[in-house]
Formats: sequence, C-alpha cells, structure tokens
Amino acid sequence: MSLTLSQQATLTSGRDMWSTAELPGVRSIQMADGPMGIASGRVDERDVAVLTPCGTALGASFDPALVAQVGAIVGMEARRLGVDAVLAPNLNLQRSPLCGRGFELYGEDPYLAGTLGAAWISGLQGQGVGSVAKHLVCNDSETARDSMNAVASDRALRETYLLPFEMAAAAGCVGILAAYNRLNGDYCVEHQGLLTGIVKGDWAFPGFIVSDWFGAHNTLRSANAGLDLDMPGPDRVLGKKFAAAVEAGEVPAARLQDAAGRVAKAVARIDAMPRQPAPTDVDGTLAEAAAAGFVLLKNSQDILPILPTRARRIAVIGPNATAPCLQGGTFAKIAVRSDFINPLQAIRDQFGDRFEVGYEQGVEPEYRLPPLSARPARDLGDGATRGLTVEWLAGHEGETEPVHAETRDTNSLTWFVGLPGTDALKQAGRIRATGWFTPERDGPHRVHIGGTGAVTLYIDGKPAFQGGGPVSPSDLMGILKGGDSESVLVEMQAGKPVLLCFELAYTPARAQGLWYGMRGPDRPADMLDRAVALAAQADLVLLMLGETADSGVESKDRQGTRLPEAQLELLRRVRHVNANLVAICNVAHAFDISWHDQVRGLLITWFPGEQYGPALAQVLAGDREPGGRLPVSVAAQDADYPAFGLTPDEKGDLPYREGHLIGYKGMQAAGTAPLYPFGAGFGYARFGLSDARLTPTADGGADVTVTVRNLSDRAGKVVPQLYVAGPDGIRHLRGFTALTIAAGAEQQARFTLPPRAFQHWDEQAGGWQRAAGPHQLLLGWNSADLPVTLSVG
Repeated sequence: MSLTLSQQATLTSGRDMWSTAELPGVRSIQMADGPMGIASGRVDERDVAVLTPCGTALGASFDPALVAQVGAIVGMEARRLGVDAVLAPNLNLQRSPLCGRGFELYGEDPYLAGTLGAAWISGLQGQGVGSVAKHLVCNDSETARDSMNAVASDRALRETYLLPFEMAAAAGCVGILAAYNRLNGDYCVEHQGLLTGIVKGDWAFPGFIVSDWFGAHNTLRSANAGLDLDMPGPDRVLGKKFAAAVEAGEVPAARLQDAAGRVAKAVARIDAMPRQPAPTDVDGTLAEAAAAGFVLLKNSQDILPILPTRARRIAVIGPNATAPCLQGGTFAKIAVRSDFINPLQAIRDQFGDRFEVGYEQGVEPEYRLPPLSARPARDLGDGATRGLTVEWLAGHEGETEPVHAETRDTNSLTWFVGLPGTDALKQAGRIRATGWFTPERDGPHRVHIGGTGAVTLYIDGKPAFQGGGPVSPSDLMGILKGGDSESVLVEMQAGKPVLLCFELAYTPARAQGLWYGMRGPDRPADMLDRAVALAAQADLVLLMLGETADSGVESKDRQGTRLPEAQLELLRRVRHVNANLVAICNVAHAFDISWHDQVRGLLITWFPGEQYGPALAQVLAGDREPGGRLPVSVAAQDADYPAFGLTPDEKGDLPYREGHLIGYKGMQAAGTAPLYPFGAGFGYARFGLSDARLTPTADGGADVTVTVRNLSDRAGKVVPQLYVAGPDGIRHLRGFTALTIAAGAEQQARFTLPPRAFQHWDEQAGGWQRAAGPHQLLLGWNSADLPVTLSVG
C-alpha cells in the first residue's frame, strides 16, 4: 500500500482517546485497558464486563493452559464490546512487595511471567483480538512513575526485566507499550537503544511500539528513538508533528515509513487472525482459574477440607467475607456484575444444609475512600433508587440549571472522553452530585470529598466544607490517579435523612474527576466483641482478612507489608478463644505473615475475580483443589527482600541495586531463608518424584523427564518445578508444569531446556554466554525444596 507523507503521519497518532486513525484501506482499531478484563474507556461503573483473576492470581496457578483460557475469555469480551486490541498483559515484575500495582503482575520471576504472559497472549489473540504487552520497561513501581529514572545494569535488564517482553514478542503480540518512566537517563519512549536496538533489532519484533497514554513528551526524540504510535490523539506528539520533522530533515523519512507500516500491518494482522475454540462455560473456567491460584501454605491437622465429622458449627469472621477485594484501583478497573456472589453467601450455599454457619464482620474494611449509600436527590424517570443525581453546569458562578443530569451509583466519577451535554473538557464548568443519606446511628459521620479542582460539600443546602483548587495540567493525572480526599466531621441523627451535595468547579483539562464517601461512627469494641463471642461457640473459624480495592492503586506504592492493625487484633482475639482457625487472606502481593504460627490453616487467595465466592466455597469443601504456588517470595522480615523501598532519590533515580538477583535469587545470594519460598504451596494430595533423567541436546540444551506419583487416596494438582544453577550456585526457574494426577497414579513430567536456560548475559561481550563448569538441574516443589539433582557439564 502506497501512502503519502501526510497519510503515514496520520497513522502515528491516535484518532481520539482509545482508537487509532483511519485511512482508505486501513481501518481504525479500538483499544481498551484490560489485564483483568475489558475496562470501559469511560471508567464507568455502568459498563459491566467479565472480571478475571488478577495477574498475581494467574501467576500462582503456574498453569499456561489455564491462563490461555482466561486470555480467551478476555478476547471474547473484547469482541462483544467492539474492542480490537487490549493493553495487556502487564509484564512488569513484583520487584518489591510495596508496588501499588503489583496485583496486575504475574510475580517476581521473569521466566514465570514470560511463560504465562505468552499463554495469555495466545488465548486472547486466538479470539481475533490483538495484545499490546506493557509497560516496557522497569515500571515495577508507581512512585513518581512519570519521571523516575530506573538505573539498571544490562545484565539485570536482559536476564530479568526485559525477558518477559522478549517472550511476549516471540509469542506474537501485535504491540508493546512503552512505560512512562526513564531508563538509565532516557524516557522509555525516547530510548533508542531500547526501542530500536533491542526490541526492533535484537528481537526483530515486527509489531508497533505505542506510548503509554500521555506518556510521550518530545517529537524528535520519540520519533528517532523508534516510537510508532502516540496515544491518545490526534497530533499530540507525533502525527502532523512527525511529518513536519521529516520535512525539516530532523527525522529520516524511512523512520516515518517504518512507524506507519507497523501500525498498518498490525491492523491487517488483527483482521486476519484465525479464531480458536473458546471456553463455553465462562463461570466454570473463571472459578477453576480462581481456585488454581489459591495458595495453601499451612494445613495443620488437615483442618481443610471441611468435613462434617470434624466440624458442625462454622464461624465466618472478617470484613472480606462480605466486602472482598476483587481488583485494585486502576484505570483498568472493571464494573462487576450485579449478581456477584460474595464469599459469605457462597459458603452458606455450600455448607448451610449440613453446618451451622454464623457471621460477624469483626472490624470495618479500611477503605482509603469509603463507600456511600444514598438515594438520588431527583427522580429522573430512570427508575433508580440508589446513587446520586449528577448534574453538569456550563460555568462556575451564576449557572443554576444543569445542561445534563443522570443517576450514578458510585463514589468515584471520572471522565476522559467528554462530559455529557457539554464540551466542558475544553472549558470551565461545575459538576454536582446530590443525594439523600439516612444515618443508621447517631454521632459524628466523616464525609470525604476530592476532585480535580475546587470542591465544596453542602449539607442540607448549606456549605460545610471547601477544599482543593485550580489544578495545573501537569498535576492533573497524578491527582486523578491518586484519588486523595479531604474530610469533615458532621453530626447526624439516626433515621433523619441528610441532603448531601458534592460540587466540583474545574478548569479546562484533558480529564476530570469527583469522588466522595462516608464513614459512620466507629463502634469497634462492639463489633470485635460479637466476633469473639461467635468464634468461641464455633468448631471452626474461617477468618477472612485482606485489602480493599483502593489499597493498591496506580501512582501510589504501599507504605508497608502488614495487614491493617485492626485485623491483626481481630486475629489475636479470635485465636485466644478458638485454635481451630483458618486465615483466608485476600491480598495480591507478598505481605507480612509473621503471625502464621497463630493459625492452623493459611490460604492466600489474591484478587481472584468475579467467581471468588463459589471457587472459595468449593475449595473449602474439597470439591476443588487449592492449586496455587507462590509466585513471590514471602520474607521473614521486610529487610530480607532484595528490593524494598521504592522512593527515588533526590535526583529522581531509583537504583536497581540487586541487579539480576530479584526475589528468591537475591535471598539465595544473601544466604537469607524466606518465611515461605517462591513456588511454595500444596493441595489436598501428596506426591513423590522418581526416575529423573537428563538428555543433553546437540545445541547445548537438555531434555529432562521425571515421574510424579500421587501418594494419596484422592486426585490432586501438583506443580513440579525445575531450576538450573550455574557455577555460582544461584538457582533460576527454568521449567514448570501443572499436573492433575488421579489417586495412586503416576505421570511423567517433561521439560525441554533451550541453550538460553544455561546462559547469562555477559556485559563485556554484549551477548549471551554459558559459564564454564558444571550446571546443576534441580527438581522439586519450590525454590527451597528440590530433592532431585542432576548435573550437566
């Protein structure tokens, strides 16, 4: 296809927020965020989509075939919603447990992330939807991500942080998204050595490289570095500016031809993708995927599965039983189906006919922004009885009649594309959200409000609080992503309705947001006492602890690894009256489990998607296996993590001092034993290994087989793992397979190791080298429990 200079340039800039430009013979493709499902470009709670387990949960499955099915489900959803390409998977690594967006990541090991990422890509693209892998590279933290400079060695990059992207490129993703941050001094979107030298050169990647949204800064540097597509558009950094730079001789014409050609070929490739069979039972597959990621770390006295002969009265205690955390707070957040079954309901459905199931919350969920239950201030004829009346006004002062109104049942309003009834993203205006709130208790209620401008809270028509102020364009996205709020205490009377009005006055910007919430009077002692009383009467306690959706967010990293102190006190108090205690932790990163000796059962469920409730109930009953293995190491203390703090220094640098020794590898090098090692976890069956054999291949690789036998009287899942240690003795994961084996049966596990499995990146030679000396191949159950050793020269 022959394109003019102007047409070529058109293809290098988006048409709008989420779609690419269109030319005769090259259609526009619609993109969407989607590591856990298809996120609406409006970030709107009304756009419901299928919510899959998070990246860490899929990482814990160690099951490429199952992850491919999850990718296929996302592909099916994308087609249903008219999406052509999905910004996923997220192939950054959980370098530190503090990473705010760590839940999207497959874990700490690059081979695990690359293998599962490639499987997810295969499943998605098998439905005729393109994958755009993200965020290249070292966007492994959120603090100052728009400006921080990741300082990493070539070896660390090649062996660790680039490896998942290299595997994604080999799997055929249509695009790769360049990260916001800098790498060794240059923004990733301006890093010629990265984009052109490695991705397009060493890897021979034929797809396009796209900026993260609003992530490109400079036309000449981005164009010359190898950026192909600037999003969103139009003509923000590339597009017409790309053409002008070519005409001025500042960018070679061949560079523009390359960029446009890559975008056009990607569109053609998406249209030509052959369709593969898709899962027919979506709910069943998602429940299987959730359970496959549950990691059982402790099961003293076989307290699980729950048997009628051992327990008749079950106490379900904890905030995450009725308010589970299914996902984190990013712009890829999914609106969940209205018939979602929470864990408590699912447990009652599973056990209620044979057991007495009681429930107490014990403590409040620790939301950064608490929810607000209200009824609309106005009847708009939409039948809505929940939510707030949201109105848009065209100017700051004097305008009282809205240009548009609708009912919204959410506590966070965000607009990227435009505001209903007005072109107000390009001009100043006001937004009001108004509703009736009826208190359940007397006392002080803390009302929260925040937004991308000046905010005012009205109580029964009178101003009660003013905050915020004009926002500069450079600060807007950080404010929007952070979602910080201010608050005021308001005395309220039980049963007496209060009219709340949250107002935002904003200036022209590319996005806007208003958020609010309500926290009622605390009565922690009463809640705790009721939970302890219930626990004392039970045969078994299921203690459901964990996070809220806004505890892990874009643009913010965590401050620590401990669960909320109120939950830890709940654990101590319940343990004091009942030792038959199973802790179920709804957390999606490594966290402090130093209290593990206080419980008999310990199950990590991560953020498991919309089928959490049924999957959990089935695992507790023994109908499904807790199939997960830790995709991260859990340290005995925070100081043991090879990388922990994520705040850049005064120069904006974030040194990757651990080099290529991330996670369990760094702990090995330091001689530090983890509390729970990478790869740990077990199900309800026990297994043994025998007859391990190694056959070197002519190209320098190896084939390995080992027999796995189920030693139990029930079928079960097992994940044999293979690690390779060179002369330095550091073990690296190089193979794994998820097997389901019948009771008493055996199965052969096979591993094919290419030459790269024995090589490291030699910085002096600038290439892959095999260290002289013997290499050990270690087989077993996790990075610290490897009972079988084979050697090769």
